[in-house]
Amino acid sequence: MTEIEAQALRLPDGQRAVLAAHLLDSLPAVLHDDDGGIAEAMLRDAELDRDPSAGMTLEEFKAAFDR
Repeated sequence: MTEIEAQALRLPDGQRAVLAAHLLDSLPAVLHDDDGGIAEAMLRDAELDRDPSAGMTLEEFKAAFDR
């Protein structure tokens, strides 16, 4: 597996992305909600209604994502 990983890391970015997508698509769904995540989204929305400071701005999200 280590050798396969080393070979994959030598691929150009585009080919690595395609390979990663294929590998992820080959895995069974780890998180599967019967409602497609609607209940979770509604819970999070209600949390933000109760406490808006629990959320983050788009700029905060981008900064956290860049880290």
